[in-house]
Amino acid sequence: MICMISLGSQHGLGFHDTSSFKLVNAQGVPVYCKFHLKTNQGIKNLPVEAAHRLSADDPDYSIHDLFNAIAEGNFPSWSMFLQVMSFEEAGRFQWNPFDVTKIWPHGQFPLIPIISFSL
Repeated sequence: MICMISLGSQHGLGFHDTSSFKLVNAQGVPVYCKFHLKTNQGIKNLPVEAAHRLSADDPDYSIHDLFNAIAEGNFPSWSMFLQVMSFEEAGRFQWNPFDVTKIWPHGQFPLIPIISFSL
């Protein structure tokens, strides 16, 4: 079992993969989409034993780690991507595209780079 080593070494959570949205372009054509935030630092994790030790020694470790990284000029950054599915594609998709237990295949609905940002 593993635990995150820092906030900057994890993908963004809460609205990617499981949540689908509807966007409408300037021509009024709607599409379904998913947003993804991917860390540019690479995913890094701690073994559970180390996480237990850190939680006992410094329960706010992840906040201190993020603060120290920024103070040292190591600004964590993420890249945002978008997946797009037309209404027609959704109608003939192999499963319900809004099923939160499944992700849209990246080969069929590639990640489109949108922006990168840092703290």
